[in-house]
Amino acid sequence: MDLGLKGKVAIVGGASMGIGWGIARMLAREGARIVITARREPNLSEAAQKLRVETGAEIIPIAADCRRAADCARVVETTIARAGSIDILINNDGAPPLGDLVSFDDTAWAKAVEQNLMYVIRMARAVVPHMIAQKRGGAILNITAISAIQPIAGFGLSVATWGGVIGYAKTLSLEVAKHDINVNTICPGYIETTRLEKVFAADGSDPRVMRAKLEAEIPMNRIGSVDDVAAMVALLVSPRGRYTTGAAIAVDGGLFRGVR
Repeated sequence: MDLGLKGKVAIVGGASMGIGWGIARMLAREGARIVITARREPNLSEAAQKLRVETGAEIIPIAADCRRAADCARVVETTIARAGSIDILINNDGAPPLGDLVSFDDTAWAKAVEQNLMYVIRMARAVVPHMIAQKRGGAILNITAISAIQPIAGFGLSVATWGGVIGYAKTLSLEVAKHDINVNTICPGYIETTRLEKVFAADGSDPRVMRAKLEAEIPMNRIGSVDDVAAMVALLVSPRGRYTTGAAIAVDGGLFRGVR
């Protein structure tokens, strides 16, 4: 299926590795022009070169810290200057530390808010005017985690701040729908990333035992791949997925147990 992404300009956050890198690769394979961002420039440059070799796509790396307002603005300004437009925004980054909620002080909470919530707000605020001016619609998609809709003990910083992201995205979707811009949130389950490796080792257990335990929780009996997430993202940000907006979608092999 042709998703209609050829020539579209996509900003993909946290794309030096993991889910972000997988999303960038999937969109590049569909013919999109990709701007990738991450904090560590050496890792970002290496990822950009690997993407160019694998996909043949135009890849523009911009080193930036999503927790800084000035960096968010610079990513958008540089994208417009170098690519000429913005059609797709993928807000994706790592996550705050794990731990009991009562153990985190105000500084930890402030950092979590900057990283998870304000990052999304700032990027969307900067990108939406460009999408409206282009008069050809657009797509904004946020990557959170299954814990945002099915809380997990120890993940409270992420649960609370990503809950805010889901509320923000739903409201924004109502406000920009008339411009043919859709806004959605993906909530991945257990995905093969370095973040999951931390979960394997969180309590000092044998990682193989922890992996088996996690797999047993999933109805599909397997840990997801970054391509499982990237495929859903590609559909939602494409013209073929434009009618879906304001949704928080679990990509989790059936792990989410709620009815909604």
